[in-house]
Amino acid sequence: MLLPEPIQDLINAFSRLPGIGPKTASRLTFYLLRAQDELSLDLAEALKNIKSGTSYCQTCYNITTSGRVECEICASPERDKSLVCVVEEPLHVLALERTGSYPGVYHVLHGALSPIEGIGPEDLRIRELVERVRSGSVKELILATNPSMEGDYTAAYLHQQLLPYGVRLTRLARGLPVGGDMEYADQSTLLRALFGRQEMS
Repeated sequence: MLLPEPIQDLINAFSRLPGIGPKTASRLTFYLLRAQDELSLDLAEALKNIKSGTSYCQTCYNITTSGRVECEICASPERDKSLVCVVEEPLHVLALERTGSYPGVYHVLHGALSPIEGIGPEDLRIRELVERVRSGSVKELILATNPSMEGDYTAAYLHQQLLPYGVRLTRLARGLPVGGDMEYADQSTLLRALFGRQEMS
């Protein structure tokens, strides 16, 4: 069935988003076609503003409101600027902030090193992190990259680059999830839980 060009264009646009296949893209498109005009217009306006209304914090490279030099976290006087948590993506900042108990600030790399995909140090915000540490204001860096091959490689690379500056380097602990069953945990997770065990107080 041949679809009118505007419908096919929207299906194609939705299909380019991660996690959305052709069927989901078609469902979303036809939903918007049937929905009230207000919904489509609001969505179009939000999509237009996502680029013009946002920018990157010049300290941590997290996403912030356009026109701001620093994000709310970096600008807050209540945050410990000497404690920096290094994450791969802005979404990881949101995940850590939901815990409500991290007192420090962040540094967003915008990805992880991946020689297979051609992502090297120059493609990430690593140079800016080194400059930040070199300034002498950072006492501890928490390397909170993903527990994946790329995340581990990135953490190892950062460790190598930052070790000469005498800053304390730590890595997020790993192990069994709360409510999980050991029977279903993979071997790598079990080993990390075993070696990362803590003293009971």
